[in-house]
Amino acid sequence: MILLVIGVVMWAVLHLFPAVAVGPRARLVERLGRGRYRALFSLCIVASVLLMVFGWKATTPTVVYIPPSLGPPLTGMIMLIALVLFFAARARTNIKRMVRHPQLTGVLVWALAHLIANGDSRSLVLFGGIGAWSVIQMVATNHRDGPWIKPDPLPLKMDLVPVVVGAVAYGVLLWAHPWLFGVPAAQF
Repeated sequence: MILLVIGVVMWAVLHLFPAVAVGPRARLVERLGRGRYRALFSLCIVASVLLMVFGWKATTPTVVYIPPSLGPPLTGMIMLIALVLFFAARARTNIKRMVRHPQLTGVLVWALAHLIANGDSRSLVLFGGIGAWSVIQMVATNHRDGPWIKPDPLPLKMDLVPVVVGAVAYGVLLWAHPWLFGVPAAQF
């Protein structure tokens, strides 16, 4: 479990650093150069993901709570929403008029969806930890960036891009989930 915890904490700290340590980050970028900083940051993120993967596999799960019987089908439905939100962050959409941080909100929805379907200790650490990080990240980013200025409205057809990309990603994850993660994905 310790590797899993270290991986989740490392992920959170690394991602929070640019939002809560603006000055130290700027000095580090200046000292290393933008390219080296990004390479180091990426390498550390990959290390945190590997720690989470190896920690997950090395941890014997213990039951913390019994998920509701509708947990897996609800997770399947909620995951589509999470993926649409996640991909809306990189597109010009009206979703950004409703949700200030669509990608982080998508991560939070992903985490909550998985906590609905999984009641074991390692799921609580991974999905609860990443979910908590996403909330803290939103608060820290809001503090750093100041008041939210909503983007101008766009034609509704612009909202189709993240919906289509999210639906395709959902299909791929549904198919690949057993291969990638060793368990079948929750389905509708």
